[in-house]
Amino acid sequence: MNSKLQQLHHHDEGCGCGHDHGGHHHHDHDHDACGCSHDHSHDCDSSHDHSHDHDFDDISAGRQEIYIIEGLDCANCAAKMERKIQAMPEIKAASITFATRQLRVAAEDPDSLVPKLEKACRTIEDNVRLVKKETTPAAGSTHTRSLFREHMADLISLIVGAVLFAGGVILEQTGILDVIVFPVFIAAYLALGWEVLFTAGKNILKGQVFDENFLMSIATIAAFCIGEFTEGAGVMLFYKVGELFEHIAVDKSRSQIMEAVDMRPETVSLVDGDDIRIIPAGEAKVGDVLMVRPGDRIPLDSVVTEGESRIDTSPITGEPVPIKAAAGTEVVSGCVNEHGLLKIKVTRPLTESMVTKILNSVENAAAGKPKMDRFITRFAKIYTPIVVGLALLTAIVPSAFTGNWSQWITTAITFLVISCPCALVISVPLAFFSGIGAASKLGILFKGGLSIEALKGVKAIVMDKTGTITEGNFSVQKISPANGISEEELLSIAAACECRSTHPIAVSIVKKAESLGLSIKVPGSLKELSGRGIEAVLPQGKILCGNRALMRDNDISVSEIQNTGGTEVLIAVNGSYAGLISISDTLKADAAKAISELKEKGLVPVMLTGDNAESASQIASKVGIENVHAQLLPDGKLETLKAIREDIGPAMFVGDGINDAPVLAGADVGAAMGSGADAAIEAADVVFMNSSMEAIPRSVSISRSTGTIAVQNIVIALFVKLLVMVLGFIGFANIWAAIFADTGVAMICILNSLRILWKKYDR
Repeated sequence: MNSKLQQLHHHDEGCGCGHDHGGHHHHDHDHDACGCSHDHSHDCDSSHDHSHDHDFDDISAGRQEIYIIEGLDCANCAAKMERKIQAMPEIKAASITFATRQLRVAAEDPDSLVPKLEKACRTIEDNVRLVKKETTPAAGSTHTRSLFREHMADLISLIVGAVLFAGGVILEQTGILDVIVFPVFIAAYLALGWEVLFTAGKNILKGQVFDENFLMSIATIAAFCIGEFTEGAGVMLFYKVGELFEHIAVDKSRSQIMEAVDMRPETVSLVDGDDIRIIPAGEAKVGDVLMVRPGDRIPLDSVVTEGESRIDTSPITGEPVPIKAAAGTEVVSGCVNEHGLLKIKVTRPLTESMVTKILNSVENAAAGKPKMDRFITRFAKIYTPIVVGLALLTAIVPSAFTGNWSQWITTAITFLVISCPCALVISVPLAFFSGIGAASKLGILFKGGLSIEALKGVKAIVMDKTGTITEGNFSVQKISPANGISEEELLSIAAACECRSTHPIAVSIVKKAESLGLSIKVPGSLKELSGRGIEAVLPQGKILCGNRALMRDNDISVSEIQNTGGTEVLIAVNGSYAGLISISDTLKADAAKAISELKEKGLVPVMLTGDNAESASQIASKVGIENVHAQLLPDGKLETLKAIREDIGPAMFVGDGINDAPVLAGADVGAAMGSGADAAIEAADVVFMNSSMEAIPRSVSISRSTGTIAVQNIVIALFVKLLVMVLGFIGFANIWAAIFADTGVAMICILNSLRILWKKYDR
């Protein structure tokens, strides 16, 4: 497995030197003019709360639980349930995500409140049931169930009602048996709408007046009262057809999105001596050996113990190039074994493996509602009463002047049907959920709807250099000793100072010394000087190993030392300059292309680095970045970011999520490269799991597409409803058009949202 994926879960072991490395091998650690001013002490607050949903972040007591609301089919009902549960005194925070049917609750003892929560939900929708979310996939999950079988009862009532309605229309048009036309239409109406009428009645007793069932009941009963039997039964028929297909479309969209991100295995092949046993994936324990056949997914995070193959990591990282795997290679769950038969030893159970973390990340992101979603939910609360009021005025005022009560009541019925807000309420959350799902397929994890919403508005992309634009794979390029010290001795001194550090620059120095067979002494004492370098005691005396600022602080003149253009480590022995070691990094292959794409999108790329100006300028010129700020300490980076935001506008910062915590917190969107490990995933708003530069413009494209389609959905829903209302008022639209403005528009919004998932984003 490549190192980027390995680092997604592993923090470096403590090296004993007192440096809090945090396990991040790719950050620019403030190399002021010479590099190696390793600010390893990542003593930062990673709370990073500027674009997260705080409903749960600020809970000081209690615990959180997630429940699935089975039978939840109405987005507007979900919003009502959420408000009702949030009003309960025992609840500290609650959020319902319609796209996943999940209820997130924070309380002292959420499980004990389940009956009360279920009762609250049933005051809105009768047939719902709360089930605690399972951590392992159930066999025959909802993704594979027949959607039509699930709605069989609705189908039966729909078929019976449609047959009766057709019979009534035939009898009415032919004039045969006029006496039974009305009873036939009534029978059709009751077969189709008994549940709507029953639910409306119960909801009225509960004080729930302005809901879809009540509005549809009033509209259809009013049609019967004015003698429009065909209209009354027909509206209920097409309402039920529309509702059925809307529910199926919602279920299908959920299924498509979840199948794209839910890669958890149901079972695994356990090697038991000479036998292979199929067991539930959740029962596999750390240390178990599993068999993975060609074409199968890696079921759990593991290490290969036997066999060779190539692994397709694209389901996790979006990276299309397979990697080689052999004995000793760590493999991440969700990746696909392409060729050989492998035996793997489990290193993490299902609940801690990558497939579960990705699923949880996507579901949690869906729960973080963007501002647009919250606005539409609030708007829907006032939209329905306003349109119902207009319907009442339309039925009474024009009729009082014209005397044509039948015409204006029919128009009012049209208004009542249009007043159902489901198309509006469903328009935003499914769009954002599709965007989150599409991003996860490319190895981009958004941590909330607010993050994806904020990203579409950024003007500047501010990037760290090491590990973001470059690979972070340092190698010693030149050793320049002074004062009669040999290259070997200078390198040996530097390696002794850096021997216990896991920083990439330190590792490169130690590797170079080891490759030459040099003796590396253990320092008598070692002290890190934040943002400057290291002070150590060796047999040669007091050693300073770091950047030019460290030399200046100790009155060691280095002004005449020519800059090599690379990252530099300067060494002084007993107060005298002893030489420097020049180290260079490797530019990422896709860096120049990614920067070009960002510019094409109208974004301003900016580099912030602690490295020296020459080194930073060289890298920037190769990739096409004109805006470069070098030789910055952590506080300097934060101040520079503030200036960039004032000058250019909202900014996204891409770093490792830990060392740059102050800068991440100061950015409108904070992003971490995947090599930032678990801690980076916790700290950032967005995680680029494959650590590629091209993930940055892809994430911007997805966020913009998501925002555009969400706005399209809102505009379509409002425009069609308003258009039908106006046409109805002037006599050019009837109840059939109103039905389309309700359920038809909802289906259009659902299908439009899925375009985000289907769209091919440039690699």
